[in-house]
Amino acid sequence: MLQTIRERAQGWIAWVIVILLIIPFALWGIQSYLGVSGEPVAAKVNGFELTERALDQQVRQTRIELREQLGAAYDPAIFEAGVLREQVLNDMIREALLLDAARRLGLRVSDEELRLQILSEPAFQSDGRFDRETYEQMLRLQGLTPASFEAGLRQQMVGTQLPRALVESAFLTSADIADYQRLSGQQRAIDYARFAVADFLERDASVEEADIQAYYETHGSAFRTPEQVKVDYLVLDARALASDVTVDEAELRAAYARDQARFVEPERREVRHLLLTLPPDADEATEAATRAEIEALRERIAAGESFEALAREHSKDPGSAERGGSLGKLDRDTLDPTFAQVAFSLQPGELSEPVRTPFGFHLIKVDLIEPEQISAFETVRDQLHEELAQQQAEAMYYELGERLASLAYEMPDSLEPVAEELGLEVVRSDWFSREGGEGPLGNPKVIAAAFSPEVLENGNNSDLIEPEPNVLRAIVVRVAEHRSAAVRPLDEVREEILAAIRSEQAGAAARTAAETMLERLRAGETWEALPENVVTTTPGLVDRYAAEVPVAVRERAFTLPAPTEGAVSYGIAELDDGDTVLVRLTEVRDGEVKPEEEGRGAAESLMLAQLLGRHLYEAMLDDMALRASIERKAPREDETP
Repeated sequence: MLQTIRERAQGWIAWVIVILLIIPFALWGIQSYLGVSGEPVAAKVNGFELTERALDQQVRQTRIELREQLGAAYDPAIFEAGVLREQVLNDMIREALLLDAARRLGLRVSDEELRLQILSEPAFQSDGRFDRETYEQMLRLQGLTPASFEAGLRQQMVGTQLPRALVESAFLTSADIADYQRLSGQQRAIDYARFAVADFLERDASVEEADIQAYYETHGSAFRTPEQVKVDYLVLDARALASDVTVDEAELRAAYARDQARFVEPERREVRHLLLTLPPDADEATEAATRAEIEALRERIAAGESFEALAREHSKDPGSAERGGSLGKLDRDTLDPTFAQVAFSLQPGELSEPVRTPFGFHLIKVDLIEPEQISAFETVRDQLHEELAQQQAEAMYYELGERLASLAYEMPDSLEPVAEELGLEVVRSDWFSREGGEGPLGNPKVIAAAFSPEVLENGNNSDLIEPEPNVLRAIVVRVAEHRSAAVRPLDEVREEILAAIRSEQAGAAARTAAETMLERLRAGETWEALPENVVTTTPGLVDRYAAEVPVAVRERAFTLPAPTEGAVSYGIAELDDGDTVLVRLTEVRDGEVKPEEEGRGAAESLMLAQLLGRHLYEAMLDDMALRASIERKAPREDETP
């Protein structure tokens, strides 16, 4: 069991545990599809009927959720009717089993628990508090009354009690945790040898026609081309419009005069300072001592000593001390307000009194003043031209955008007259699938529009699409050509099949060679007896998550039996590219077990307990299904995959 826990605690399992703690019932509960009626029945679970209507509703809801989650990547062909319907029915049966068990155990939900659940639901709140008007409005939109909703919610809460109790009651002992830490932190010393498919590939090997035909029939889905379209589209882009806008000199000069304040360069000063640091919360005695020290330094400067020399010797500002206290050219906004007020009141060469700031006491001296000045028109002309052109382009964009949307709607069967009216160019794309095409045709919004029923099936222009927020670019598309998903003809894929068959043959030969070598090693031959063309790798000690080792090799290494002292364990793994790998295990080192007094794994214990609880819950469901009376109706013709 601990080995199973270790394996399932890796990767996505760890974060999915929390999601799976409580079975995700549908919002309105299982009551919506349980009950006895005269309707056609999809399945019976211990006498409870799951109706065809409820199953159809649940399948539709699942499709909607999948479409919302996947967006443009949603492809109805992937979710075949029969397969999806069967999965949904299985979920409904499991939920019915849980609810039946809860009823037999006499589980209940109190009125107070139900009330608290409703009050805490964000969808029913306004300004963070439960709002009855919002609550009743939400229910009306779903075609429900408060009574029917509350009955369904109560049933849902009853159904979650059993799995929650089972999951939350799971625990592990100290010995279990210790075993987990030994296993999860374990390291293994390995070598591996790769028997590459390329070394066994016979590119001119003959292949029987019957084998080609059989491969084509067996692997037809591999040669299936997805549904694709070619589209005509128009692009309206504010940036392109801006490049064609002409702004005359008078407009530029008028904008310069109007916004002259924008182009004012603020006064700047070359400033030096000498800093004696002092914490903001220094006591009176410390502050007085520091003030006396800096006043003494001021007197020395006033008496003729060099500010720069004293700053190098006494200033506690490491950035400026070595430059004689120089802070360079600064404007007022870059300085501490108290410091700035003094620095911008001094005349060149004038020395300040001690200035207290949060950093300590300063002596400040100004070397040079650069007065405020206005940038010349010629300096900012290009900036003004770009801004005015952009403003005009944006105005044109919104005007043309409204006209484009209207014309594309009013003339839905062509983009040519729309383009002619607005001075745009119709662009024809290459073939692309639901995964998207080049440029703007790779945007999910554009892909979704191209494959929407309105555009793809009805042959109309799309609505105006703005693919990216805060970017003034709009697109209208229409489908020019469409081809359905289909299996490519055999003649077209013959060479691919030949290559695949030869690769399979080479892969089988590589595995046979590896298996033969494995038998020789187990019979006593040494690792050095490997063929010369076989590449060996020696990563040494690796853990279960070593990224430098191929996953298949790592997994095989950690399933091999630990070798006894002086012995070696061997095994075979197959890589994703078809190569076969011979794995040698020479040493196993268990992970460190932390003493309990060091707070061994509180979070780790919780995670493992939750994982164990989930494992027990799945086992309980399987057992309930075995013991239950479950009758399934034969699938309809349209449900067959």
